[in-house]
Amino acid sequence: MIATEPILNFTLPRTLEATEPPEARGKGRDDVRLLVSRRSSLTIEHHRFTDLPELLRPGDLLIFNRSATVNAALEANALSQPAILHVARRLSDSEWIVELRHAEPNGLSTTPWLDAPARTKIALRGGGQAMLLRPAVKAEAVRLWIAEVELDESAEEYLARWGRPIVYGYIMKSRPLSDYQTIFADLPGSAEMPSAARPFTAELVTRLLVRGVDFAPILLHCGVSSLEAHEPPQPEPFEVPPDTARRVNAALRVGGRVIAVGTTSVRALESAAVGPGLAIPASGVTDLVVGHNYTPRVTTGLLTGWHEPLASHLAVVEAFAGRPLLEASYGAALEAGYLWHEFGDSHLILP
Repeated sequence: MIATEPILNFTLPRTLEATEPPEARGKGRDDVRLLVSRRSSLTIEHHRFTDLPELLRPGDLLIFNRSATVNAALEANALSQPAILHVARRLSDSEWIVELRHAEPNGLSTTPWLDAPARTKIALRGGGQAMLLRPAVKAEAVRLWIAEVELDESAEEYLARWGRPIVYGYIMKSRPLSDYQTIFADLPGSAEMPSAARPFTAELVTRLLVRGVDFAPILLHCGVSSLEAHEPPQPEPFEVPPDTARRVNAALRVGGRVIAVGTTSVRALESAAVGPGLAIPASGVTDLVVGHNYTPRVTTGLLTGWHEPLASHLAVVEAFAGRPLLEASYGAALEAGYLWHEFGDSHLILP
């Protein structure tokens, strides 16, 4: 189910890249902009994220990801060069799926290390070691490897002690892990934050509940998002609990809208769908790829951020918006100066 139509491409000005969270700009978490796209009318509206209770209606169900972000970037040395090792997923304490990247002089920026050979040994801080065993996926340029890892403590303890959050070139300053958590996060496991839910605050959740909008959790541990240009997402662990499946089915039966908070929630929930309007409890590792030609079976709306040109996430957005509205929405966001990435603004797509 990989999209055959080209993924949306556009030019993203550097001035629209959010380099820090809104709190660092003297604002609240929920003090971001919200563009609303309506597929039935092909209309676009500009709002604030705090307008969300007025934009949703009683009976709507928001699906959120409860996965918490871990310190998945590790300082390293490979082939006598400084490196950063991104932990995409832990298969066990001794085998991890990793991405090796060159460390830039500023200590934050990295670039993919695509020509490291198998059996490359990687020295980690605190006496840890890793060795690239084999590519995790077949590709001409290898980004993801299965690595053998040796540590003197558990993986959880090691990452907490020696790791830091994954950052990319648009982030200018190292930030604490708490900046990469949502208020729903309670089970560590994501290499990168399920960032669509970041603007939610306790006050906003309360307003939504009073409005009659319900919430239900799923779990999907996110891997690395550096696989951008037309590359589909990798398999990821997920769970849709029985109560969430029941509430999804009940909301759909009475005409409520099931709105996924983030593309991770879409992937998990659609992996539990067995037919139009019917979800069942499910867990495991999902390899579902939602593309432009995929018809969501139980998810009717999407609340997400703004994604980079050619990112595979854009294929998920297109599944909900359709190509004309996707292009119009991104054009409007660029023209109006919306901010991109995990600390940026939001996009709500309604049927």
